[in-house]
Amino acid sequence: MANKIIREELKERGVRHWELAAALGVSEQTLVRWLRFELDEERQLEMLMKIEEITKRKERSIETERKE
Repeated sequence: MANKIIREELKERGVRHWELAAALGVSEQTLVRWLRFELDEERQLEMLMKIEEITKRKERSIETERKE
């Protein structure tokens, strides 16, 4: 399966395709097409960084809700 690392990170962190696509500035359909074939290392790293950012943003949001 192409881009196994990206797919595993999305699943483990609970990040949806549409969330990653929005962070990358592309449509969900474009992201899904990109994932069909192995991406170059630079694109994979960019996606992994965006997944990390989304995860941190979600965690901060949850912490803020708990404080209120």
